[in-house]
Amino acid sequence: MSKQPINPITRLDYPDVDVIRVEDTYYMVSTTMHFMPGCEILRSYDLINWEHAAYLYDVLDSTPGQRLEGEENIYGRGMWAATLRYHKGKFYVIFVANDTHKTYLYTAPSVEGPWEKKEIDGFYHDCSLLFDDDERVYLVYGNRHIWLTEMKEDLSGPKEGGIHRMIVSDEGNPSLGYEGAHFYKINGKYYVFFIHSLRTEWKRVEACFVADSLEGEFVGGDVLNDDAGYCNAGAAQGGIVDTPDGDWYAILFQDRGAVGRVPVLIPVCWEEDYPVFGVDGKIPAEFAVSSTRPDYEYVPLVQSDDFKEGVWPAAEAAATMRTTTDVNFDSYGFKSIWQFNHEPDMSLVHRDMAEGTVTVTTDKLCVNVTQAKNMLTQRMLFPSCEGEVTVDGSQLKDGDFAGLCALQGKYVQAALTREKGQLYVVLMARTEEGTTSMGKTKDITAPVLLEKIPASSDRVKLRIGVDFEQMKDEVVLHFDMGEGYQQLGGPQKLYFRLDHFTGCRFGLFIYSTEKIGGRVTFSKFIYHK
Repeated sequence: MSKQPINPITRLDYPDVDVIRVEDTYYMVSTTMHFMPGCEILRSYDLINWEHAAYLYDVLDSTPGQRLEGEENIYGRGMWAATLRYHKGKFYVIFVANDTHKTYLYTAPSVEGPWEKKEIDGFYHDCSLLFDDDERVYLVYGNRHIWLTEMKEDLSGPKEGGIHRMIVSDEGNPSLGYEGAHFYKINGKYYVFFIHSLRTEWKRVEACFVADSLEGEFVGGDVLNDDAGYCNAGAAQGGIVDTPDGDWYAILFQDRGAVGRVPVLIPVCWEEDYPVFGVDGKIPAEFAVSSTRPDYEYVPLVQSDDFKEGVWPAAEAAATMRTTTDVNFDSYGFKSIWQFNHEPDMSLVHRDMAEGTVTVTTDKLCVNVTQAKNMLTQRMLFPSCEGEVTVDGSQLKDGDFAGLCALQGKYVQAALTREKGQLYVVLMARTEEGTTSMGKTKDITAPVLLEKIPASSDRVKLRIGVDFEQMKDEVVLHFDMGEGYQQLGGPQKLYFRLDHFTGCRFGLFIYSTEKIGGRVTFSKFIYHK
């Protein structure tokens, strides 16, 4: 077992992680916000390399916002910060959705499902689940003021007469108070880990408090204040896990600018029953980690797609059940690398797997790309990547826009559009940086047209390249009408903001501004890493 470069471990936007080990396999869950299918679980055998294992749901509650109905959306909300546990042969996942203000419980006999959905009475922000040795069950949750609540055995709600107390407070913190709880019982002691910010500056810091009993005092403080040499962006909020050999590690996330919140792996040791993160208080650049399956080959979390593989036709209405049990194609029959931006309407999506095409039809009028239904997305890769796709705009109507975007609050899009019968290639963007407020319910701002070029063909290749290194966060767009790629406009700036609260993604989209019923056909998505 030799030392090797480790961090960041996925190089993708996987925030608010929780991690467990079941025998020789590690599982990690992450926030997926408004993307559907939702609540993704990853799998690993060495804590460094990860692959898709499951989505918990195709749709959550199918609200107007989740369906992008009219001007409604759930950007910056949706499902957050799940807790993942395995107890007596069953997987448990609990999370809240900040648009419905509900707490959800999903259970399954295996990580591939089938997953059963229930609701828990109450709202438990950033909760963490603990099954105690005496079979009593607890949640720790909250923001700034952290609560410990004993739950009914079936987790349907708080237990009458059970423990309910505030265990830790970060009162007076002018920025982020304690939240993102992760709750464990280790060697008879109770440990709760939190994220918060320094009071003197904005910087994410990891803290830990410990008690000898659930009625006792929780004492502790910060256990990691380090940026791994990256832009003073601290790492915090995540789970700890042990290996079969008894070693311990933490997986926390770190802000990396527009690419999102990216997980890092940190060795943990114990001194006098208290966790010590990293080496001399720092996140080491390289260290040794063993694998339980050294020869295992992982399926990449992002990749190219010729759209000739999948499970099709996908379910037209996936109300409560997963559309397929094949985890390689469990995104409505697409490869698991894809998620739709909000809940899709699959009656408007058609695939020709022999030809390798995806055709999407519009059924609503939109002001901008963030309102576009049925947008296929993939995460962008740190520190840089490119995505390109072939777009057939022969069936676009006047006022339609279809193409490839860098999806975030301050989006940038390369598109084909039809105007008075003529096709054009356009560069459009939201030129404002975007709001820093969370839970914005409507985005009715039209994008700014930055460049417009007559199209000489119905079929155009569009390409987006991004550079995230040291938070440069710059995107450059190109088009090819059969004579080679040409740059479309100048470089554009990307930002991570709370209005979407997710990392920037590639998005394949169409939306109509004048008449519904236009359609676009996509083929050959190529992901350059």
